[in-house]
Amino acid sequence: MADQDDVLHLIDDTGADRPEASTARKWKIAVIDDDQAVHEGTRFALSDYSLNGQTLEILSAYSAAEGRELMRAHSDIAAVLLDVIMETDAAGLDLVEFIRNDLRNETVRIILRTGQPGQAPERRVIVDYDINDYKAKTELTADKLFTSLTAALRSYQQLERMVQTRRGLEIIIDAASTLYDFKSMQRLAEGVLTQIASLLNVDCAGILVLRDGGIVSDDFSVLAGSGCYSRFIGSAGQKTLDPDLKQMVEAAFKRRKHEFADHRSVLYIRTGSGREVVVLLQAERELSDTDRSLVEIFGSRLSIAFDNVILYQQLQDANTQLEDRVAQRTRALMQANRRLSAQWLRLQRANGFKNEILGTVAHDLKNPLGVILGRTEMLTELIGTGSPKETITSQVDHIRDATRRLTTMVDHLISDAMADAFDITIRREPVDIAALVAEVSEANQPSAVNKQQTLAVSAPTGHVTMCDSDRMREAIDNLISNAIKYSPIGGKITLLVNHDPDNTIIRVTDEGAGLSPEDLGRLFGRFQRLSAKPTAGESSTGLGLSIVKRIVDMHDGQINADSRGPGHGSTFTIILPATV
Repeated sequence: MADQDDVLHLIDDTGADRPEASTARKWKIAVIDDDQAVHEGTRFALSDYSLNGQTLEILSAYSAAEGRELMRAHSDIAAVLLDVIMETDAAGLDLVEFIRNDLRNETVRIILRTGQPGQAPERRVIVDYDINDYKAKTELTADKLFTSLTAALRSYQQLERMVQTRRGLEIIIDAASTLYDFKSMQRLAEGVLTQIASLLNVDCAGILVLRDGGIVSDDFSVLAGSGCYSRFIGSAGQKTLDPDLKQMVEAAFKRRKHEFADHRSVLYIRTGSGREVVVLLQAERELSDTDRSLVEIFGSRLSIAFDNVILYQQLQDANTQLEDRVAQRTRALMQANRRLSAQWLRLQRANGFKNEILGTVAHDLKNPLGVILGRTEMLTELIGTGSPKETITSQVDHIRDATRRLTTMVDHLISDAMADAFDITIRREPVDIAALVAEVSEANQPSAVNKQQTLAVSAPTGHVTMCDSDRMREAIDNLISNAIKYSPIGGKITLLVNHDPDNTIIRVTDEGAGLSPEDLGRLFGRFQRLSAKPTAGESSTGLGLSIVKRIVDMHDGQINADSRGPGHGSTFTIILPATV
C-alpha cells in the first residue's frame, strides 16, 4: 500500500486549469492500484497530457482481479501503471504474467510502480518479467511520470505500426494468391475493393475504374463499386459518374500517382499491358502513414493481377477462334469426304460399265467381224478364179451389211457410254465463283505457258453463288482448256466474272479462229467437229462443250457462244442463278 507521502510526489503544482475534453482519438491508460489516492493523483498529474494531438483516457482498477477484467475488456490499452503489491505481495507481477502469457498482449507497455522497492528487487523484476519500466512511487514526480508515459506510448505506437504492418503484409500475401486466381475483370475488381477494406480494417466505400491506356478522358468504365458507389457499376464514366467523382478519376489519370487527402484516397495503377486502373476510397477515418504504405504495396501487386486476367481473356478468345477454325476445317473435311465418296461411287459405276463394254465388244462385235473376215476371204478366192460379177457383188453386199451392223453396234455403245457419263447429280452449296475461276486458271497455266499464251483473270471476290463446286470446276475447266487449244501461239485468253442481284456471269474470251454460223448452230451437240482446228495439233473428242451445257442446264443456268466470225476469236458465257 502507498502512503499519503507517495501520492504527494505525483502531484504537479503548476496551477494550470484543466482543459476541456478533446473529441479526438485518445490514448487508453490503465491505472491498476489498490490506493484510491494514487488514482486521483495520477489523473490530476496527467490531466493536461497530450501526445501527437491525442489526450488520455484513464481507466481504473483497484485490484489485480479487477485489472484482469479490465485488460480482458480493453485490448487497445496502450500503457498500464501497475502497482506491484495489492491483494498479495506478488499480485502485480502475477498480473504481468496474465497479460503477457494468457492474453498474449505483447504491445501494451507496462510500468511497475511500488511503494516498497525492497520487496521486489528491481533487477530481478526487469529480468524475469516482461515489463517496460520499474519505478518507486517516491521517485515518480509529475515530470518523471510524463517522461516515462511518453516513452511508453511512443514504444506502443511503434509496436502497433509493426503489428499493423505485419497484419497488412499477411493480408496482401493472402490476397495476392486469391486475386491471381480470378479469371473475370469484374470479379477481380470486386475482390480488390474487398481486400482493401480488409487491409485497412475499416468500412469504406470504393469505386474501381479501368481505362485501356488511351488518352481520351471519358474512355473508362466502372468495374466495381461498394457502399454509396455501388450504383455506378458497369457504367461509362463520362455519362453517369457524379461530376466530382468524374473529375477525380480524370485527374488521377493525368496525375498518374497516388493521392491521399482527409478521408478520401485515390490509387493509380498502370499494368504492364498499358491498361490504367484508378481506385477511389472513402474511409470512415483518415488513413495513417502505415495504412498508406500498405495500400501502396498492395496497389503495386495489382498490376500483375489485372494483366493475368487480360492474358486469360486473350487466351480464351484465341481458344474460341481456334475452336471455330477447327470446326470450319472439320466441316470442310467432311464435305471433301462426301465429294470423294460420291466420286468413288461414280468410279465404281464407270468401272462396271467399262467391264460391261469390254464384254459386249468381245461378244457382240465378234460375229460381224467374223462375217467380214470370212466374206473377205471368199471374195479373194472368187476374184482369183474369175467368178461372175454377180457373185462378187453378192459377197460385197454381205460385207457391207456386216459393216453397217458393226457401225450401229458401235453407235449404241457410244450412246450408252454418254448416258452413263451424264448420269450425274449436283449438290448446291455456297461457292465463291471468283476464287473457283482463279483456281482453275492456275491449274491450266502450264498448258498456256507451253503455247506462250496469257491468262488474264478479272474476278472480284466476296460474292457467293449457290452451285456444285465440283461440277462448275469441270465446266469452267472445259471452257478454259478449249480456249487454250484453239487460240494461237502467244494469244491472250480473258476470264471475267460479274455479279448482278440475281445472277453470276462467267465469260471466257479467246483470240482463236472464231466460229462460223454453222459452228454456232451445232456447237453444243455430242461428238461435233468444228471448222476450227487445234493450233498445236491437240486431239479433240467433241464432247467437252456438250458436257458443259449439261452441267449448266442442271444448275438451271444458260450457256451461249458469240463470235464475230472466223479469225475474230470467240466468247463463251455462262449465266448462273446466284441463289436457289
